Amino acid sequence: MFLSACGGQDKASSVPVAPVTSASAPTAGTAGTVGGPDGSIDSGVDKSAMDPSISPCDDFYQYACGGWIRATNIPADEPTWYRSFSVIRERNEEILKRILEGYAKGESLNEPYAKPLGDFYGSCMDEGAIEQAETKPLEPFLKSIDAISDSASLTRWLGQSQAHGMPMVFELMSAQDFRDASQVVAMIWQGGLGMPEREYYLDATPKMAELRAQYEVHVANMMKLLGEHESKAKASAKVVLKLETMLARAWMSKEDRRNPKKINHRATRGDLGKTAPGFAWPAWLEGAGAADVATFNVAQPDFIREVGAMIHGKVTLADWKVYLRWHLVRDAADQLSARFVDEKFAWKRILVGTQSLPPRWKRCVRAIDGAMGEALARPFVRQTLGSEGKATVVGMVQAIENAMHKNLETTTWMDEPTRKSAFVKLDKIANKIAYPDTWRNYDALSILRGDYLGNAMRSSAFEYRRQLSKIGKPVDRSEWQMSPPTVNAYYDAQLNEMVFPAGILQPPFYSNASSMSANYGGIGMVMGHELTHGFDDEGRQFDADGNLKDWWSAGVGAEFDRRAKCVEDQFNGYTVLGDVHVNGKLTLGENIADLGGVKLSYHAMLSQARKGSAGQAAGKSEFSPEQQFFLGFAQGWCGKLRDEALRHLVATNPHSPPTYRVNGPLSNSPWFAQAFSCQAGKPMVRKNRCEVW
Repeated sequence: MFLSACGGQDKASSVPVAPVTSASAPTAGTAGTVGGPDGSIDSGVDKSAMDPSISPCDDFYQYACGGWIRATNIPADEPTWYRSFSVIRERNEEILKRILEGYAKGESLNEPYAKPLGDFYGSCMDEGAIEQAETKPLEPFLKSIDAISDSASLTRWLGQSQAHGMPMVFELMSAQDFRDASQVVAMIWQGGLGMPEREYYLDATPKMAELRAQYEVHVANMMKLLGEHESKAKASAKVVLKLETMLARAWMSKEDRRNPKKINHRATRGDLGKTAPGFAWPAWLEGAGAADVATFNVAQPDFIREVGAMIHGKVTLADWKVYLRWHLVRDAADQLSARFVDEKFAWKRILVGTQSLPPRWKRCVRAIDGAMGEALARPFVRQTLGSEGKATVVGMVQAIENAMHKNLETTTWMDEPTRKSAFVKLDKIANKIAYPDTWRNYDALSILRGDYLGNAMRSSAFEYRRQLSKIGKPVDRSEWQMSPPTVNAYYDAQLNEMVFPAGILQPPFYSNASSMSANYGGIGMVMGHELTHGFDDEGRQFDADGNLKDWWSAGVGAEFDRRAKCVEDQFNGYTVLGDVHVNGKLTLGENIADLGGVKLSYHAMLSQARKGSAGQAAGKSEFSPEQQFFLGFAQGWCGKLRDEALRHLVATNPHSPPTYRVNGPLSNSPWFAQAFSCQAGKPMVRKNRCEVW
């Protein structure tokens, strides 16, 4: 459950990617990204991306990325565009497209799951069949909503929607037990909102008020598509906004959700009635197929208590039916006819600024990667990262872990008992590289060629059953939580593991032909970032085995908090769009990880250079190896965001905007200042330097 990812978006988000050809972004094959055809080592620095008119000591992000920013246009079907993440994702999706097109044509059907993958892709690409079906696949669900007659049948329906893979209001999932990380319990998690966060409903700012009005119009438009006349649809939209606002008032904030102690509320099945008095838990659990589940963690009890009150009198059955119809069509819209897809996109355009829909094939690739990611990944990994690359990456992870060990040895603010516990945790971190040792089984998933919405719904139900089957059993530590083509990485505090999918182990983050400096500035910083998550403000609350347990001496813990507060205050001081402040508390873990990631990777690079590691020579460049490292790091985060997307990121995302992901940690780094001869008093040299690890 407690998983921190390195990317610019939250791991659970689906962020569209546009063709690199429609932007002016340099591709992975441009000069300065990979080595030459003669096998020479490249420095990894893309000079065309730089803006030499800016002093590196004034604004290093602009110095490293200014040329790329000027030359790059965000593709119309994208809210953001990154020199690294977006370009790699684009390349990966082209590979996945070719695989799926071949399977859909009946090629290579001896490959595992080739036929269901091909049928899934074919059903998604068959726009004619989707248009002809219209909303017929939803009719059984709409009729079942109409048949709800009392609070008991409403409660049972909500449980049944969970079993269909369409959780409404709140969700049942599997999660590691906070008390005993070796076991899996059921976790009940808040839900039910159509807008991203509670602030969208409750904030009184003009911008949020405007978004609420636009959201109400969107809901009304969607209800009209579902068959309601205009006045009824407008009334329905007001009902939806009323109910979702009630839920939002009880919604646990994104800042509090980062604190594991605030989402740890263990309950037996018999205790659930105390959490939400009057809520018909037996009926809900029976509907959800979870009547035999014995142990739960009710992550947000205040929210669940409010849901119980809303079901039993605060909200009429008629209003609940409106709400359920809306969320049914909202969840299914991407698999329905073009008029539903277009209306859902119209809201996305308002929310994040995307100008046009991604092409159909991209939407299909993303849907199938989400539903059958490990089946699709098997042919992908054979075509991307070779054994040489995997071995080198493993060596880099080990070098960064060694750098953390040395760092802990010399950390003066730790006492010996806490240091010893930190060593134990570090030594127990598991590393997963490129792809799983054992691939996921999809034999029980039924995919039909002409039924795209049905395929999507059966996939969701299949995943729910898979999650349900884990509850009450020992944790499977071999499982992956990202598909291998994903351009991201993560650390899981309860598993105490780092995971680096094959999708991110590519240029410009990593290349066999790039210099040591480039690879450590790119993928090395990502590795150090994920490792530091084990010791950030969240990760430090878990012990070596993943249990929520305080292993810190009181004075050392207080010193950590003091140092973390320095980072929080630093990022609270940053603004975007004139007056929108970065949320230092929300982004604290990611900012600590960025700060530690740069330091650990830099020192690992220096250590490997002293050892003269084979294949890690510095490329020929006007920049020193140290400068290559910092430029490689910064250029990995070159990005452009539409104003709407930037506002959305700051409001919802635990990662800081890319400018501050670079300038924030580097302004605290004495090694950066030394590499570029930055003197005290310059913007990139903070007077009150923050350092946690």
